[in-house]
Amino acid sequence: MTPGDLPTREQALALLHEWVENLNLRKHCYAVEAAMRAYARKMGGDEERWARAGLIHDFDWERHPDLERHPVKGVEVLRGLGWPDDVCRAVLGHAVHTGVPRDSDMARALYACDELCGFLVACALVQPEKRLDQVETASVRKKLKRVDFARNVNREDIVQGAAELGVDLDQHIAFTLEAMKSIHAELGL
Repeated sequence: MTPGDLPTREQALALLHEWVENLNLRKHCYAVEAAMRAYARKMGGDEERWARAGLIHDFDWERHPDLERHPVKGVEVLRGLGWPDDVCRAVLGHAVHTGVPRDSDMARALYACDELCGFLVACALVQPEKRLDQVETASVRKKLKRVDFARNVNREDIVQGAAELGVDLDQHIAFTLEAMKSIHAELGL
């Protein structure tokens, strides 16, 4: 790969699978990839670039599971492999603690989709048949208010992400949910 070239999905998947053993974390990355692809289509972005950013955004979490290293150390690896700067900046920007500004639509979409995808999975898992097609936007909004539900999901990031992306929160939830439904089999939901 020439520096600055966008890796293929197969190359990105190989890196993800090399670094991530946890199947649920892999599925999270697939969900964010689907949401990013859908937002790229909606916003006139490069679908492959945006999808790749979504797929790889948490690839280093198992090796760097703390705020001091994730995703900074992972992005060092990506840069060493020649990943494009805009994708690297989006990955850095998805984590508020890095201080990297989300100065592109791709970066704002990644931030907006990351925590929401995790929350939507949690919403599906409490459904009787554990399926995304049973999740409704109104119930997601109610669950967002419950501090005892999906405690590890940062609600502020979900709300702030939609605001930075310039979309209504209910529309963002519904749009992201539809994107995830498109790969429900891969997600096991």
